[in-house]
Amino acid sequence: MKNSIPSFEVIIPSFGSSFAYASYTEKNNNKSNIWHYHPEIELVYVNGGSGKRQIGSHISYYTDGDLILIGSNLPHCGFTNEQTGNKIETVIQMKPDFLGNDFLDIIEMRKIQNLIKQARVGIAFDNETKRYVGAQIEMMQSQKPFERLLSFLKILNDLAISNDTIFLNADGFSLETQVQDNDKINIIFNFVKDRFYEPITLDEVAKLVSMTVPSFCRFFKKITNKTFTSFVNEYRLVHACKLLAEKPISITEISFESGFNNFSHFNKLFKQHTGKSASQYRNELKNIIK
Repeated sequence: MKNSIPSFEVIIPSFGSSFAYASYTEKNNNKSNIWHYHPEIELVYVNGGSGKRQIGSHISYYTDGDLILIGSNLPHCGFTNEQTGNKIETVIQMKPDFLGNDFLDIIEMRKIQNLIKQARVGIAFDNETKRYVGAQIEMMQSQKPFERLLSFLKILNDLAISNDTIFLNADGFSLETQVQDNDKINIIFNFVKDRFYEPITLDEVAKLVSMTVPSFCRFFKKITNKTFTSFVNEYRLVHACKLLAEKPISITEISFESGFNNFSHFNKLFKQHTGKSASQYRNELKNIIK
């Protein structure tokens, strides 16, 4: 098994700036298989393309680019790889107190302060917010440090008042409370990430973290607000969505490559998860992904 716990990423602010700003063309920020965390809050804009997002216990597939805000110490994988098809990926990372200890307490910053608190569960932004704010984020690349800071404050305010928000983890989800619990859940997440296409039993996963099966089931449900079986199936279904978009292979092959040994069971779960059949999902994607 690889990476028993997520790697800690050290982030250095951009020269002359209080936060880090980096822009990558196409696939040059390939971290999709790296499970990592850092105390910095992270804002990611993926311009175009489609791919998988795994943030905390949330797993989903995005199309037509992505705009995500990730809270402090919330483990996540990268969002682009060789198959994503994005034009540019821009990543902004800042410490929670990068504006100073008291600046967030002033009345003009209350909405941004609330946004940062909400980011603890991960937030995706859709529709007009993704397009409008994404363009602002890319414009920051050519700005000087002071202009960049002002632009960033405006972006945070735009996100704070947006109605296009999708909260990615259950309310109260956190891996920060107990270091021991944090290690256990990350061992489990990595095991699923590396072995989802194989049969996985509750017994073997419980043994990984030195727990009985009943204790493990209670622990996992308490931390993630979902059963372990639901989590594994969700991971497999999102991988199936990715394959439907990226690989010209049969839906039967996709179901088996995603870890489902029973095709009819896959069809049933896929429709429950997406609201449509796998063939309908693939046909609709063709109109989005060019």
